[in-house]
Amino acid sequence: MDIVDIRGLSKEFEGRLLAVDGVSFTVEDGEIFGFLGPNGAGKTTTISMLATLLEPTSGEAFVNGHDIRTEKDAVRKSIGIVFQDQSLDEELTAYENMDFHGRLYKVPWEVRKDKIVELLKLVELSDRKDDLVKTFSGGMRRRLEIARGLLHEPKVLFLDEPTLGLDPQTRNHIWEYIQELNLRKKMTIILTTHYMEEADRLCNRVAIIDSGKIIAVDTPQKLKDSIGGDVATFETSDNNALLDIAKKEPWFKSGKEHNGQVILNVLDAEKNVAELVSLSCRSGIAVNSISIRKPTLEDVFLHYTGKKIRTEDAGTKDRMRMMHRMWRQSRR
Repeated sequence: MDIVDIRGLSKEFEGRLLAVDGVSFTVEDGEIFGFLGPNGAGKTTTISMLATLLEPTSGEAFVNGHDIRTEKDAVRKSIGIVFQDQSLDEELTAYENMDFHGRLYKVPWEVRKDKIVELLKLVELSDRKDDLVKTFSGGMRRRLEIARGLLHEPKVLFLDEPTLGLDPQTRNHIWEYIQELNLRKKMTIILTTHYMEEADRLCNRVAIIDSGKIIAVDTPQKLKDSIGGDVATFETSDNNALLDIAKKEPWFKSGKEHNGQVILNVLDAEKNVAELVSLSCRSGIAVNSISIRKPTLEDVFLHYTGKKIRTEDAGTKDRMRMMHRMWRQSRR
């Protein structure tokens, strides 16, 4: 059963900036679905439309069976959302932040008090429930925000860059919580990320998005399999000539020159790369370095778009602050 259904959704801002360009896909009930793409690709804009924070320019979408245009209140009751930037009140305790959120969603007191205790235990913050949030580390705040987003028992939880800026150990901790939520509560989770490992480890399916368009949607493994074989990276005296030689071989699947390197997808790399080196030497091409590895989602993105995912910058943070203000205003 599909809990999210998107059909030709687009968003154009003033100045004719087409941030989202006719995207269509579905999300199954109970799966972890990832949006993988660089800064400015349209991930946050798409999530914001699904969360009713932005009005689509065209197309339609349904969340938990509710139309995002005509049934905004029903959609909002069906979702939880954890923003990229912190949205906790630092002058309140962990318990008070949870309680305030429950009041906003009109969760009855008898239900609310039990749920707060349960969720704080789930994210291992029971012993800090009466401490001010301003004393919390970044990882603790993120865990509290996830717990808060679950208080009204949403059908779909949106996580926007859930581990951005966290250290590797804390990031792994958050990943474990997300997987546990999905398994224990059978909750549908939709996350945006530009971390390849995050998408690969967490997501049942991944949508690769760039310049507002969905490039490919599938399981991480099938996406990696789609580019064919192993990844061999060469630095040579003549990269274009090496690429021309490789294209003539039966084990060649695809390849391109990128940032002074030739990146090839080849079958049985351990055997066939040696043959390519031999062919290169005969043609007078000096091979300076070689590396062989299994494909990653970074390779998939490069294969389909011709570029690598850029690192996050301040622009995204500015947009998320704007989205958060819109969300708060919409709850008043």
